[in-house]
Amino acid sequence: MMNAFLNDVFKKVIGLECLVIADREGVPIIKASADKIPETVLRSNFLSTFSMASLQGSKLGLGESNTIICMYSTYQVVQMDMHDLIVTFIGSKDCNTGHILSISKDLEPLLIELGNVLNTEY
Repeated sequence: MMNAFLNDVFKKVIGLECLVIADREGVPIIKASADKIPETVLRSNFLSTFSMASLQGSKLGLGESNTIICMYSTYQVVQMDMHDLIVTFIGSKDCNTGHILSISKDLEPLLIELGNVLNTEY
C-alpha cells in the first residue's frame, strides 16, 4: 500500500527521479525511484547529510532547519525533516522545486502512519 502511494506521488512531479523516506541515521525505510538514479544517493551516508547540515546550521545560530535544497549540475536534492523522518527528493536539474515542496504535504498521512509503526517497534 505504501509503495503504491509513493509511486503515485512520484508520478505527479515531472523530473522527479527518486523519493526516499529514511530515519535520522540515513537508513532507508521505503523508496520509489527511476532506474537511472545513481546508487550513491541511496547510501545511508548520503541520506544522513540532512541531520549533519541541520546541526551545523543550528551551531551557527540559524535555528533548526526543516528543509534543505541542494542544486547540482545534473540533479537537485530536497531533504525535509517530517515527523522525525528524513524525506529525500532527487530530481533532474529542471524539476520544479516548488512542486516538490508542495507535494510533500501529500506525504503527511503516510509519514504519520509510518512514524507510529516505527515507534511501536522500538
